[in-house]
Amino acid sequence: MSDPFRFFVGIDLGSASHQVCVVDASGQTLGERGVAHSGADMAALFQWLATLTQGADPQSIAAASEMPHGAMVEAFLERGYAVFAINPKQLDRFRDRFSVAGAKDDRRDAFVAAHALRTDRYAFRPLALGDPRLLRLRELGRAEESLQQDLRRAANQLWQLLQRYFPGLLTLVPAADEAWLWDLLENAPLPEKAARLRPSTLQRILKKHRIRRVSAQQLAELLAQPALPLAPGASAAIAEQVLLLLPRLRLLRKQHTQLGRNIETLLEQLAGDESFKQHRDVQILRSVPGVGRIFTATVLAEAAEPLAQRDYRVFRTVSGVAPVTQQSGKTKLVSLRRACHPRLRHAVYHSAARYAQDDPRGQQHYARLRARGCSHARAVRGVADRFLALIFALLTHNQLYDPRRRALLDPAPTC
Repeated sequence: MSDPFRFFVGIDLGSASHQVCVVDASGQTLGERGVAHSGADMAALFQWLATLTQGADPQSIAAASEMPHGAMVEAFLERGYAVFAINPKQLDRFRDRFSVAGAKDDRRDAFVAAHALRTDRYAFRPLALGDPRLLRLRELGRAEESLQQDLRRAANQLWQLLQRYFPGLLTLVPAADEAWLWDLLENAPLPEKAARLRPSTLQRILKKHRIRRVSAQQLAELLAQPALPLAPGASAAIAEQVLLLLPRLRLLRKQHTQLGRNIETLLEQLAGDESFKQHRDVQILRSVPGVGRIFTATVLAEAAEPLAQRDYRVFRTVSGVAPVTQQSGKTKLVSLRRACHPRLRHAVYHSAARYAQDDPRGQQHYARLRARGCSHARAVRGVADRFLALIFALLTHNQLYDPRRRALLDPAPTC
């Protein structure tokens, strides 16, 4: 078959500027150019590219980039150019073709990307502009994860401060991340002031947040215990930091909750919109035990292509479920795959752990793996493989999950 591409563009992305190299089908370098990260420079880039290729049709030009997203990549896609992405580790191996000494710079990287795309296009992954709603879903999901990390970081800071001057509270809230604790500290940031709180005040705080694991009397007895002996003024100084931290914690919690609601609303819209090609996929995914909002949003946003193509092998690879085998002679080592999409790995792992609790077949498989000496993490990864196989079988046959068709099996799995 004849190659549809006559020109190949290598792109090395940067924060302030990008480097572009253009070669023809014979490998001859036609031109190189630096492009500032601005709308004017990007518009000038495409004018320069049209001049360099003598007005060639965009469909005859292919571009290569390490990153599968970004303004430069999306600009090429919007104008009808074919864009391919490659893992940076793979591109690093291609670089060795041109410099065994390990030399590296932006111009060389763009040059290597263009030539590698010309000779080894099968190693690259074609990109396409997805549904705008999936793009929004991806950005919302990443923002939620970032807020979750910020919230955990701020809660850890509060934990460290309480450990220094008010450790008794940590026996009730080990992670220092519950809103009722924040209310209590706002009312009485110092141990001696907390000891004087009325039982009615404590009862009001506990009732407001529906806390039943501890009574107002038990909380009052805990607060009445002697405080840590610190240097004069130390407790007050630490309490000031606590009071500065509490509004930040509340804001992060509020924003995180709102993002979760926005994602849930968007998923419901996608599931009910028949104009969305994968609306049935959303319904099928959400029918499986263990699948929640985070898993569905992450899979749709980060792995839309293998999901749409029903490619189970690719999905289990990019999600880190497929192990890595290293074999030489009589030595064989099977290890955890680390070169994968981290957000997909976390979503699949935690959903599989929940699936192992909620589904009888998942419970059985997990128990058998544990009985054979597998660790908890290894057993969950084994369940995750079966979990993904079930999901792709349902997607392939366009069927919702039906627990009545899930009979327990006898064969014992191996680690």
